[in-house]
Amino acid sequence: MKRTSQISGFYKLTPEERVQTVKGFADLTNKEVKILQSSGALKMDLADRMIENVIGAFPLPLGIAVNFLVNGRDYLIPMAIEEPSVVAAASYAAKMVRLKGGFFASSTEPIMIGQIQTVDVDDPYEAKRTILVAKEKILQKANKQDPLLVSLGGGAKDLDVKVIQARSGPMVITELHVDCRDAMGANAVNTMAEAVAPLIERITHGRVYLRILSNLATKRLAKAWTVVPKEELGGEEVVEGIIEAYNFAAADPYRAATHNKGILNGIIGVVIATCNDHRAVEAGAHAYAARTGQYSPLSAWEKNKDGDLVGSIELPIAVGTVGGATRVHPVAKIALKILGVKTANELAEVLAAVGLAQNLGALRALAHEGIQRGHMALHARNVAIMAGAPEELVERIVQRMVEERKVRLDRAKEIIEEYRKKRKLT
Repeated sequence: MKRTSQISGFYKLTPEERVQTVKGFADLTNKEVKILQSSGALKMDLADRMIENVIGAFPLPLGIAVNFLVNGRDYLIPMAIEEPSVVAAASYAAKMVRLKGGFFASSTEPIMIGQIQTVDVDDPYEAKRTILVAKEKILQKANKQDPLLVSLGGGAKDLDVKVIQARSGPMVITELHVDCRDAMGANAVNTMAEAVAPLIERITHGRVYLRILSNLATKRLAKAWTVVPKEELGGEEVVEGIIEAYNFAAADPYRAATHNKGILNGIIGVVIATCNDHRAVEAGAHAYAARTGQYSPLSAWEKNKDGDLVGSIELPIAVGTVGGATRVHPVAKIALKILGVKTANELAEVLAAVGLAQNLGALRALAHEGIQRGHMALHARNVAIMAGAPEELVERIVQRMVEERKVRLDRAKEIIEEYRKKRKLT
């Protein structure tokens, strides 16, 4: 039977029923299911080897976004996130676009940039020329550091040199272009940058300071695009509302920051679930959004001749399917298995589609019904629990707060006290 991510009523299932559905989709073992259902999946001895000064582990809810069709293939999307409505919004958006073929995505080669900073150079532009003349020698030195990566088709492929004017004077910046294949690549790039630094010092007669990769991975881009039928959105008025919301973000960095935060809600949830470096991805995304000198939205929305909504997104996504914590953390390994991605490029393309879906879900809510309505019930549940509501009263308290549009801790406590008094009277 053909596997599909289009699972009707997935949100209505119990957690046990959901995990059994995912088990069937991703061919999970009973052991993997047991790990997923255990909040203590990360054992203390493993955690202690991953970072310093370990005292415990910090679990996040792990949800599954359904309905995703990317480049004609069905995906279930694992997300580790604490914010309500994100998983639901992504799932709903993915469902809306399936009628037009889902999401389409592409990516460039997985090239990361390693920077070597040289200062105290008498003639910066002559130093730039001599580095370029020695390009092949520098690349050979870099590639000797990682023969395995080279054997897999990766390694240092090219370099560029630029002269920048800093507060302290001119700097000559050599940039290694390293194909990292299915790794994020930070360790490989940094090792190569360290190795070629003495050679660059000899060539330029300058002094090398920083030797490190850049998280603005402009040569490692992922793109996604989709068409959303206007009927699925709720009509032409909603299409226009979404386009106006995008135009607002394109004109105002204050709006663009929140617009992009919504995109990253989805992307970072998956990045965390797979134990990739979410800080690197987020830093790169925001820097890319500001690359023209004005902070701008990472996605774009317009209308086609049929009146349907057309969306696209482009951003750097440096993630891996091998190396780092991705293949160490037990839940991350299962998350990758659920995704079923085979390469880092495929993962990046799926992430771009998730970001576009998340953006679509948020913009539709803003244009159609207001963002708070979607958030309110889920947030109210958290507030009721924080206020100490007994399990049997949680849903009643949530309903009261949502109806009153007063989702606050103090109000939750007042309602709890009301119920307690009624019980005493009876």
